[in-house]
Amino acid sequence: MARHVIVRYRVRPGLVRRNEELVRAVYRELAALAPEGFLYETYRLEDGRTFVHHSFRSGDEPVPLTSLAAFADFQAEIADRCEWGPEVSEAEVVGRFG
Repeated sequence: MARHVIVRYRVRPGLVRRNEELVRAVYRELAALAPEGFLYETYRLEDGRTFVHHSFRSGDEPVPLTSLAAFADFQAEIADRCEWGPEVSEAEVVGRFG
């Protein structure tokens, strides 16, 4: 069963760079693992401090993020880095182009 998850949060002033470093470490580990059927995207919004993560898993396999050391590092500090959030929601695709 396909699953989309959206996560939103705003980091505290002065912690954007640290958050981005932790996020990039997750991507480096994902690139080495290269899980099939998994999509992961992270966006920093125009306010410069709000981040949106989107993950998509096409099959029934577990989401590979939970097995990554870099993701554990990212999560370990999240409450201290956030001004608000993280807010986690499952999402349903209503439309897509391209």
